[in-house]
Amino acid sequence: MAANAFETEITETAEALIGPWRQPRQMLQAQTYDAHASIHDDATAQKLGFKGGTIEGPTHFSQFAPLGARLWGHAWFETGCLSAHYRSVCYEGEEVQAILSKPLPGTSQCQIQMVKREGTEVLRGTASVGEPHAATALEARLAELKPLADPVILCDVKVAQTGKRQTVRMAFDQTMGDLYPFSLRQKLAVITENSPFYSSADNPWGRAIIPMEMLSVLFQYRSKDDPLPAKGPAVGLFADQEIRLIKGPLFVDEDYEVEREVVALSGSRRTESAWARTRVFDKAGVVVATMLLNMATLKDSYAPYEQEYRRLYGATR
Repeated sequence: MAANAFETEITETAEALIGPWRQPRQMLQAQTYDAHASIHDDATAQKLGFKGGTIEGPTHFSQFAPLGARLWGHAWFETGCLSAHYRSVCYEGEEVQAILSKPLPGTSQCQIQMVKREGTEVLRGTASVGEPHAATALEARLAELKPLADPVILCDVKVAQTGKRQTVRMAFDQTMGDLYPFSLRQKLAVITENSPFYSSADNPWGRAIIPMEMLSVLFQYRSKDDPLPAKGPAVGLFADQEIRLIKGPLFVDEDYEVEREVVALSGSRRTESAWARTRVFDKAGVVVATMLLNMATLKDSYAPYEQEYRRLYGATR
């Protein structure tokens, strides 16, 4: 059996575990949804004021995996949780570093942060295993949210709206559709922190396991088969995301069922956000993982936004 999950060089201080500087790869240049390009396409992103196509947020989750495994061992792969608020976008070629602050004695949750070389914060949040008996970063954030006022793009989306159950699977050479136009094998060729656990049965569970960043891909794989009734075409991005393993790990070439529920609607000056919680079930109907995702849609990317706002609310915003 492979002795170590990772060979990543980790710096340990009295207060934190710190990963190496990495340059994540951007694999979503060809991503499409609603028949148009996404924020990960250079031209589309530049029209909306970004420097270029952005790296998808959960790509950064891989850099925390060696830190979680160092701190909690195999429990990280079975009941680990990353809960993150994305603070700034990252572009291919930029170097980023993952930092995990050690938990207090007797606790199983701690703070995480990712930064760029010049100090810009890419994300912040919490990491935990098991039941941490404290609110995760996004649970705390949800509790403080103000409801979305005067929605336009999300005017037909309602809290507690639940989608259909969908069967999902991830094989090594399976292209994951328009949303994720690459395979697990292609991802593992460029992933920032690879592990023999991801490609071999030579691990404590006897089967290749899916990396946490690719759980996001698996859970979203068929989301466009049962979309929310949001107005479009419009461009969205991940603003907050939490992936929690309850009875993990999840395995390559295994069928799972996913079910999504809208748990909150929020907004900012530039965005309207739908927060969805995805529950993931194994073949026995047991919940094995959950994901909380804030998909923030950019108001300026929806061409008739101002016109529809006036129609709905009789005034300009």
